[in-house]
Amino acid sequence: MAAPKCIKGARARCVAAGFAIVAYLTSGALAHAAGAIYPQRPVRLITGSAGSTADLTARFIAQKLGEQWNTQVVVDNRPGAGGIIGGEIVARSAPDGYTLYVSGISTQVSAPFLFKNMPFDPVRDFAPISLLTNSGLVLVVTPAVPAGNLKAFVAYVKARLDGVHYSSAAVGTSSHLTGEMFAQATGAKLVHVPYKGTGFSLNALFTGEVQAAFLSTATTGVQVKAGKLKALALLSEKRFAATPEIPTSVEQGFAGLESYVWFGLYASSRTPRAVVMNINRDVVAILRTAEAREALLAQGAEAVPNSPEEFAAFQQREIAKWGKVIRDAHIVAQ
Repeated sequence: MAAPKCIKGARARCVAAGFAIVAYLTSGALAHAAGAIYPQRPVRLITGSAGSTADLTARFIAQKLGEQWNTQVVVDNRPGAGGIIGGEIVARSAPDGYTLYVSGISTQVSAPFLFKNMPFDPVRDFAPISLLTNSGLVLVVTPAVPAGNLKAFVAYVKARLDGVHYSSAAVGTSSHLTGEMFAQATGAKLVHVPYKGTGFSLNALFTGEVQAAFLSTATTGVQVKAGKLKALALLSEKRFAATPEIPTSVEQGFAGLESYVWFGLYASSRTPRAVVMNINRDVVAILRTAEAREALLAQGAEAVPNSPEEFAAFQQREIAKWGKVIRDAHIVAQ
């Protein structure tokens, strides 16, 4: 870029313009350099409660990135407030790529519709890096429920004056909002019973506190195969590779009930583009390996890497979809 020509009487403005150009070029060079040499120290990967689907995803990614980067990638579990505590830490962290975040619908989609005083904005305060995993969402019921498919289940629920109770991991999670969407679409009366985590939600089925739940294939796979739960439908357009025996909701004549448990990788906003793209490149390469596909399928999940732009567009679609469900159901966090 050519230096600006100074004209008489405008030297101060010319000098200022010159400094601005130097600053612009320097910032771009620094951002490029930051991406080229990232990471130079251990990276912290924040996620929700230990043992959750998000945690399993985070630990797999942390291990593989650590091996590729030859540095520590430490998983930092921050349960509580539906993941908002961890999200706030990342949103307020330095925009340098050394504090990353694995999260999904509860913080990055539904939270702003449920809480009046959010400590962060899930779009403005984060830089999307890539989608990581997607798990099929299954409607499971206890063996005592006399239904073997969706049509029979809806009929069973409508025949009960008090409806059917279903559990969720917390207000605003996929396991909660999917039940609300299901009730709105079918007219079946489902009574929501929130718990403090997926494990408690699953246990409520075994104790008989609830009769149904909308949980991920990663959570329910073992229990269904053992006969402790009945899987009535995968809420999807196509069958899931980890559970090919479970018919989809679309197959059973219930279109529009598609729902998934997804998790993605984020950095704080204003993280240099070069750093974001370097992380994206390495994460996508990991998730496209046969080892990753097999390991994640064994956990009931599938790898779904994409670009930062594709991830951002996906998140916006999820916000529009679930925002409508929340508004129509008049859901408010207690």
